[in-house]
Amino acid sequence: MGTLMNKLKRDRPSERSGFVHRLLLSLCGCVLLAGVGCQTFNGIPVQQLPKQLLDGKLKDDFIDVNMLRLRQDPPEYYALGPGDVLGLHIPNILNSGEDESILPEVHFPVDDNLPPAVGSPVVIREDGTVALPFIEPVNIEGMSLVEATDAVRLAYTQSETRIALEDAHVILTMIRKRTTRVLVIREESGGQEGVTKRGTGHIIDLAAYENDLLSALSETGGMPGTDAKNEIYIYRGTLADGADYDAVMSNLCLENCQDPCFCNETPIPDPPNVTKIPLRYHPSHPPNFTREDILLSEGDIVIIRSRDQETFYTAGLLGGGEFPIPRDKDLDVVGAIAIAGGPIGSAGTGIGAVGRTNIGGANPQNGYCQASQVIIMRELPCDNQIAIKVDLNRAIANKSERVLIKPGDVILLRYTLAEEFGNLVLNLLQFNILLGNNRF
Repeated sequence: MGTLMNKLKRDRPSERSGFVHRLLLSLCGCVLLAGVGCQTFNGIPVQQLPKQLLDGKLKDDFIDVNMLRLRQDPPEYYALGPGDVLGLHIPNILNSGEDESILPEVHFPVDDNLPPAVGSPVVIREDGTVALPFIEPVNIEGMSLVEATDAVRLAYTQSETRIALEDAHVILTMIRKRTTRVLVIREESGGQEGVTKRGTGHIIDLAAYENDLLSALSETGGMPGTDAKNEIYIYRGTLADGADYDAVMSNLCLENCQDPCFCNETPIPDPPNVTKIPLRYHPSHPPNFTREDILLSEGDIVIIRSRDQETFYTAGLLGGGEFPIPRDKDLDVVGAIAIAGGPIGSAGTGIGAVGRTNIGGANPQNGYCQASQVIIMRELPCDNQIAIKVDLNRAIANKSERVLIKPGDVILLRYTLAEEFGNLVLNLLQFNILLGNNRF
């Protein structure tokens, strides 16, 4: 300290003021970070907390749902139904007069999966029948094209007109398959650079036997990204169904609005017209959705929710920040500090730190003694919270002390009193060495 005092006496007033300011800044930084003169959090050591309070939602053991469960099985044959548009050609009945030299109409479908069709367009009506000249409507719902051709021929030969078609060639082809129109809303981002799905809505027409969840996802950008929730919502029903559910939720809120524990202890009922399809699950608890759950009907709404609220926050030496929690793997306190860019362990013995300059001692990565005390502020039911104290050095060596991070956690990194004192001593030692060198 004698060298330090001599330095202060020898310097000009302006230089002396600047040096004193830097020294006081170093000392004040150490004191404030030690918790003197500012708010402190006396957290409970992690070893003293029950296990159920520390564990988050374990995700490392989860697996992806089998893709085959998201689509319907291909049919043995295409069964005709309402909405199909067929091409029907019957000589002398559905052509221009008796001139057989006139060729039937040819249609080239927009769908590349279908071959060209011939004949006049005939639509299968809502009751599964087709309206044909001279005879009563013929019901062909559920039949294949071959069966429907035979049914039309039989209907003409057995009708009161008794049109002789035994030798005539009835042609029945597919012009356009029936479709199911659904709406797909995606709130997540794209999985690759330059591709975004956030906030997009798609009205798509799914062909018969392709009106399933997997086909709807494929038409709108593929499987959900990592910033999407691991479940897909399918809204069915009518406007009245949605209004009824809103009324139920409003009544629950009004009846329990004074109870802060209501939302934590009372399960909120899911809308009766919403189907949830999980995309990941634990092998011990496979999902129990059925084929009917992934089939889409006219007017259904498919929504992929974003995980914007699944984040944690940083404070203290880590600085203020908000970071997303990984979707498919667990995140503990060590991993969270690494994501936030904080220090994890020390790479040296600390002897080499004497030669470095660190006035202020507020950077957790450049300090002589790295910060190792972590306080996790976690919300509890009934508007309560708890402060969990973690020794970062112990957590690195002992996995059982690595607290799993939950959405909404606030992670505060700070120095222990011993680390503050060590940084202060090393700072003063460095000043004495530097000032002693300047004497010569």
